[in-house]
Amino acid sequence: MIVKDEFLSRLRKIFDLNLYEVKVWTALLSRGTSTAGELSNISDVPRSRTYDILESLEKKGFILMKLGKPIKFVALKPEEVIERVKKNLIKYAKERTERLENLHDDEVLGELNSLFTKGVKFVEPSDLSGSLRGRQNLYNHLDMMVRDAEKSITIVTTREGLNRKFEAIMPTLEKCKKRGVKIRIAAPIDESNVKVAREFKKVAEVRDLDKMKARFIIIDGNQIMFMLLDDEKFHPNYDVGIWVNTEFFSQALEQMFEIAWKEMKPVK
Repeated sequence: MIVKDEFLSRLRKIFDLNLYEVKVWTALLSRGTSTAGELSNISDVPRSRTYDILESLEKKGFILMKLGKPIKFVALKPEEVIERVKKNLIKYAKERTERLENLHDDEVLGELNSLFTKGVKFVEPSDLSGSLRGRQNLYNHLDMMVRDAEKSITIVTTREGLNRKFEAIMPTLEKCKKRGVKIRIAAPIDESNVKVAREFKKVAEVRDLDKMKARFIIIDGNQIMFMLLDDEKFHPNYDVGIWVNTEFFSQALEQMFEIAWKEMKPVK
């Protein structure tokens, strides 16, 4: 059986399988039903690994085991596989989410916080910095920074960045607003994002930024995260951000932002 490596690679990414799993699965699909030995020969997977691979595929909902001697395995329709995999993923995600939620009342979280608190005592403020890759990682860290804000949040972003942040951090900003945190947002405003800008006005002061293109956020005048790339020119997976815990730099940038803020027009 000849299956292109490019196709196998796509299957691995789509279904989160390893190379042996996609080889055995596609081999079984081409036969409909087969024994482990036959699948080993067809897929070029070592016989010693084939049974483990088939057991894994069965648990994940890709195939069925047919009772009898010799033991045979049956391929399922791809549409059925997709539905089963979806259900398994939803079930797995729900179980993991509930497990993590339960940690809030578990002594494990207390011990983890204790370790972190002790560790931070030995860290210089200037060492609390790092780089982040991929837009999802950037927004995860951004959300964490916003959740910890006590006094002020300053966000400068792009047209599309404003739309993305509405989905990513609006609920967190609403909670910050209730705590009395001062929130300011600056971004280029046009027909593509004016509705979102007006929604943001419920929690923040929003102004039109038309003379500068930048992407950064300042929290409480002591933390800053800034993005290095133009979000219109690079794929989200290649987005890069730098997070720094530095009062000196954060306050300097915020003072420069104050000058530009006075010249910006409020969103109506």
